[in-house]
Amino acid sequence: MNTSMFAFLALGYALGSIPFAIIVSKAFGLADPRTVGSGNPGATNVLRSGNKKAAFLTLLGDAAKGWLAMVIAAKLGADPMGVALAGAGAFFGHVYSVFLRFRGGKGVATAAGVFFGFSWQLGLIVLAVWLITAFASRYSSLGAIAAAISAPVAAWWLLPQPEQALTVTAIAIIVIRRHRDNIERLINRTESRMGKKG
Repeated sequence: MNTSMFAFLALGYALGSIPFAIIVSKAFGLADPRTVGSGNPGATNVLRSGNKKAAFLTLLGDAAKGWLAMVIAAKLGADPMGVALAGAGAFFGHVYSVFLRFRGGKGVATAAGVFFGFSWQLGLIVLAVWLITAFASRYSSLGAIAAAISAPVAAWWLLPQPEQALTVTAIAIIVIRRHRDNIERLINRTESRMGKKG
């Protein structure tokens, strides 16, 4: 990896590391999301506080940092691989945030932002799968898992370069792995439903 590629990766990681769940929760006077529910610093746990506005702002912030990293990289002259690395860096920054001692969220919203950065069509397909599954089942985790499964299929169909589709596939695999505990709870029927306060 040359210096410029590393710089785009680092740029994405720095943006992705910003913990919007904690920042928004503090701004609204809510409990630290790491202390409720699954302990995950993400929008779903913020929603468990009962504050939908805070949860929406967290979701928006987490998604925006994935998309913004790619936009900035492109504006700085990155080639498609550099843009992909910026998006991947943002995702890894969210999941392994330097501000949270290399811990973080499950990466669903940030992954969605990255997918929109690659292609608005890809982003819309994945978002639609998440919304339909989550609201039909009332399980946010099931929606995220279904969206992650759909992402590589859509990426290999839509994206022009294999490096881009490979990046999407890698992100999707990690999102699913981050939901291991949720998958077990879904199987055991002990998973919390959307909107339930933690």
